[in-house]
This record gives sequence, C-alpha cells and structure tokens, in this order.
Amino acid sequence: MALDGIVIANIVKELKESLVGGRINKIAQPEKDELLITVKGLSRETYKLFLSAGAGMPLIYLTDSTKSNPLTAPNFCMLLRKHLNNGRIIDIVQPDFERVVFFKIEHMDELGDLRVNNLAIELMGKHSNIILCDDSMTILDSIKRVNQFMSSVREVLPGREYFIPKTINKLNPLTIDFNSFKNNILNKVMAIGKALYTSITGISPLIANEICHLASIDSSLSTSALNEDMGLHLYRNFEKVMNIVREGEFIPNIVIGDNGPVEFSSIDLSCYTGYKVQKFSSASEMLETYYATKNTALKMNQKSADLRKLVSQAIERSSKKYDLQIKQLKDTEKRDKYKVYGELITTYGYNLAPDSNELIAPHYYNNNEPIKIPLDPSISPMENAKKYFDRYSKLKRTYEALTTLIKETKDEISHLESIQASLEIATDENDLKELRHELMEYGYIRKKYSKNKSGLSKKSKSFKNEKSKPFNYISSDGYHIYVGKNNYQNEELTFKLADGGDWWFHAKNLPGSHVIVKSRGDQLPDRTFEEAARLAAHYSGAKGATKVEVDYTQRKNIKKPKGSKPGFVIYYSNYSMVADTDISDIKEVL
Repeated sequence: MALDGIVIANIVKELKESLVGGRINKIAQPEKDELLITVKGLSRETYKLFLSAGAGMPLIYLTDSTKSNPLTAPNFCMLLRKHLNNGRIIDIVQPDFERVVFFKIEHMDELGDLRVNNLAIELMGKHSNIILCDDSMTILDSIKRVNQFMSSVREVLPGREYFIPKTINKLNPLTIDFNSFKNNILNKVMAIGKALYTSITGISPLIANEICHLASIDSSLSTSALNEDMGLHLYRNFEKVMNIVREGEFIPNIVIGDNGPVEFSSIDLSCYTGYKVQKFSSASEMLETYYATKNTALKMNQKSADLRKLVSQAIERSSKKYDLQIKQLKDTEKRDKYKVYGELITTYGYNLAPDSNELIAPHYYNNNEPIKIPLDPSISPMENAKKYFDRYSKLKRTYEALTTLIKETKDEISHLESIQASLEIATDENDLKELRHELMEYGYIRKKYSKNKSGLSKKSKSFKNEKSKPFNYISSDGYHIYVGKNNYQNEELTFKLADGGDWWFHAKNLPGSHVIVKSRGDQLPDRTFEEAARLAAHYSGAKGATKVEVDYTQRKNIKKPKGSKPGFVIYYSNYSMVADTDISDIKEVL
C-alpha cells in the first residue's frame, strides 16, 4: 500500500499537465510535516497541491480540500514563502524512477535576479522529507532536519549538498535490458518477487507480485528454478508493465475487499481476482479516496473499540456459562436411573434383610434383566427407596431449570453475536449510537443518570432519534434490496418496510443482516434471488467463507415471538440456496 515508482510516475504526469507553467500564489503548512501549495495554472485554473512527509503516510496529490492553518506560520513555511511565492513551476521530474519528485521553480530574488530553486519531496516511509534546495542543489532547509546522530548515510541540514541516498545499488527499470535483467535479477538466488523489488528502483512487492502473476510464475519460487525461456518470459512481462509507464497509459484504481480498500495502483492488478475494483480518472483522486476511506475505517475502529471489547468479553463469559450449564445438564442424565432404583426397591425390597448393602432385582424396563442396586445398610429398604426418589426429584428439577437457562444463555450468545456482526459493518456514528443503545437496553452497559431540578436521579436521554440508514442496493433487474446494519434496522426492515409479498433473506443459523427485496408484486427473476442471497451471505458472520447457506421466504411467513429480542424472528416455510459472499458486481445506491 506504499507509493511505488509507478504511482509516482502517474502523479508526476498529472502534475506536469496541470502545474507546469503555473505560478505559486499561496503556501501553507497546516501540520508539522504537511504543505498545501496553491498554484494558479496557465489556464487561470487554481490547483491545490498537497504534500505530506508523514512517516506513516507520505503523500503527494492534487486536492480540492483545505485545512486550517496555525496562527503563526512555521519557520520552514516562511522560508518557502520567501523563496517560492509567485514563483513559476518550470518542470516536475522523477529522477531515475526513484520515490522522489523535484519541482523546479523560477523565482525573482531580493535583488530582482532570476533564480531557480528546487523543492524535493522524498516519499520513503519513515525517511520521507520535503527539502528546499538552491540552483546548485545546496540544501536551504527541510521540513525535517536530519543530523549525523540521526542518520549515518546523509545529513539534511542547511548548507549541505543534496543527494538521493542509495544504500542499495538498484537498476533503473526504464533503461534495463534483458542482459542486465538476467545478470542482476535472475542470477540472484532468492525468491523471484524479492529479487525484482530489491534489485529494481521503484518496484514494490505488489508490482513484483503482479509481474510474476502476468508471467504465470509463483513469486515465492526461487530464481534458480527458472530456465532460460521462463526468465525471458518474465522479462517480457516486466517490459509490458514498464511500457505502460513509458507511454503514460496509467489506470488509477483501488482494489476493494470485504472490509474496504485493500490496495491501490496505477496499473491493473490481475493478481487480485474476485475483488471489486474502483477506477479513477486521476491518481490524485485515487490517493485521496483511498486514504480518506482508510482513515474513516481507522477512526470507526477506534471509536468502536470499546464496544467490540465489551461484546467480545460478554460473549466469552456467556460461552463459559453455557459450557458449564451443558456439563451440569449432562450430570442430570442419571436421574431416571435413581427413579428406577426407587421403584425396584419399593417392589422387591420387602424381603430384604435389615443390614443388606445391595438388592438384585429384575429390571422390568429392560426385559427383566437382573440389576444390582447399591443400598445403605444403616437404613431400611424403604428409606433407601425414598433416598433414591429424592435424588431423582432433585435432578429432575435441576434438569428442568437448566433446560430453560441453557436456552436463555444460547439466545443471549446469539444476540451478542448479532451485535458483534453489526459492529463489523457499522459505517458512521449513528450506527454506533444504535448499537450502544441496544447494549444499554439489555444491561451490558450501565444506563447513565442525570440530576433533575429537584436533585433526584433520572435516566439520561443520551439516545436520540438519529437513525442510521440501512444499506440500499439495486439488483441487475432493477429491484431495490435493503440490508439491515443492526438488530433495530433488521426489525424495521422486516416488519415496517417490507410488505407481505416482499422477499426476506438471511444466512442460515448465523448472525447477520435481514435482507429485504421489494418485489413490487412481481415474480422476481432468478438473478435477483441470487444477488439478494449473496448480500445475505456477505453481511453475515461467515462473510469470509466461500459458500454460505441462505434461507429465503416471503415476508408474510416471518413471525416475531412475543418478548423476543430485536431482530429475532421465526419461520417454518422457506427455501434455501448456497451463495458466495462476493457482492462486487451489485450496485449500491448511495
């Protein structure tokens, strides 16, 4: 997911088309390692260039967004304004396919002389930086200063000569021929994928894997396993990728998995099969969308962390309680044996000696087979019989109580698992509010109380009627399909939105969403049934599985037991089908 040489080449192409010839009229530093540069293009259009040297997220792209700036501009920002404001961008280059971009900027100095300064952004993970140099490539300053104690490879300080550190001697992929490819890559005894990305500048593990996939070669295979023809075939596929760069035929795209964006690239990634792919008109739009989505998902994970932990712990406690109850129930299986003992002693114990320690009698429930019954010699046979009847009664009462408790515990686990599944698909604050309210309603979270005017406690009205919206898809045949995000939504979709003739889908014996297809009174096409089943499979506790069994029936067959938890329903007349969890081709209505 890092910016590789190909994505940077795509960005440079876009920036050249938009910014070269334009003038810088505003420079801001909203964060300590970020810049937002406003450029007036030749066509009078205004562009905002976002640069970030953040260790976890180095970025460069054009954006329409703005950020608030500190009241006092940082020193580096003031230096840039001095040397670059009203400067004209004359060129943007990516030297030797490195993860570095140079902006060459013409600027009039204090004496009115024309100067060329260079602004370099290095997109190298924790070593990322933004560096201002003069026309002789002497460093004027940087957004991150690096002294000799921080790096033994290169100091980044005013007055030092700028150079791109090359700790590993890598090849430029745009100039490499087959002989160099063979000598420097194929002759290295290591995994093919690793040999590619450790030997060639700007090639990431992702692109190395894609090149191997195009050549139908396992990237984890050793280079020693390749013969001459296979090596040549690998090189030709490498060249195929690099020709995309040379010709500028980029295809910015994001690969989207079940839990959101997985990867981004400026070439098609054939190595990801079965994933949804979102294509973009520009690399800037791709990067901004990808990181915005990732940030949203990260924030949602952070905000829901306490709920997920609470639900996980509650499931663990209930599961332990369930296992203990099952074990106790198993211990009650011998209750009928004690009942038979009591009956046989009552029937045959009249002629026993007072101090007998056992009774052998015919078992009339088992073809009169002889059975040996232990006795307590210190008490009479009838008292032994009563003792066994008492044991039977106690175990029977325990069995009846446990049967009820086990059902309650199992329902509790199912309810918690449904909330856990809902947390996985929550997309905004309102989703979390509804889930928090449900947990509070059923006692997993203590209800908040506030003081009224008289000083007495009253329940806090923290839960407002800001309902989140269910997912809405439209089938290939034009039918609206609704997917509940939580138990409250499931109940509302099934019992308020759906009519009796609409169709209801749910993963069989799994926590998951209720899926409603609005039939409009029509006979639904098979394709719509199949798409609704895939949505039910995807939004279930088994969405990572290849195949999931899904039950479906008309809404009129769905009933809600009195007093049951939200989202819990029963049905006796239904159909079933096996569906996969891929929904990449089903259109969502946003």
